[in-house]
Amino acid sequence: MSRRRRGLSSEERTLWATVARTAVPLRADEAIAPEPALSEPVTEEMLAALPAPDKAVAPAAQKPKTPPLAAIERRTLNRVARGIQGIDGRIDLHGLTQHDAHHRLRAFLVGAQARGAKLVLVITGKGRDGDVTHAAHFGEMERGVLRRRVPQWLAEPGIRDIVIGFEEAHRSHGGGGALYVRIRRRREG
Repeated sequence: MSRRRRGLSSEERTLWATVARTAVPLRADEAIAPEPALSEPVTEEMLAALPAPDKAVAPAAQKPKTPPLAAIERRTLNRVARGIQGIDGRIDLHGLTQHDAHHRLRAFLVGAQARGAKLVLVITGKGRDGDVTHAAHFGEMERGVLRRRVPQWLAEPGIRDIVIGFEEAHRSHGGGGALYVRIRRRREG
């Protein structure tokens, strides 16, 4: 037996028309997608039969994250400043464009890591006083572009895997125009 559908009464049609006029459609990002209907209700037995999530598998499936940049220990900085601990390599980026400096820095750090270096000196220079005309035109002084950019580059993912941390160098090694950079030991495999 089929059931005959009842139509709306005139009062129901009037009510529906009033509601439809006052309704405001949802934006696409606010719309809620309907959930798919289940073929049968979920029972406690079904939930109990599901395998327990393996917590050991989830983190192993993810790529291990590189730890955050760490400060160089004060003791190490003092030993380097006094000349007790040596610097395993140095690069001078004076006078290079940002593009050239970035590529040379990366190549230097990769080479230093391959050689087993632990601490290197990166000389950026302090920068010279910006041109007043240039500063007025661009709204800021362009003093020490490499001095500002090298720490940003050291934190980038491509270089970040090589670097443990960095600190401003002692005055005897260039002070604010140079950085001590600790190199991560190369991973085998």
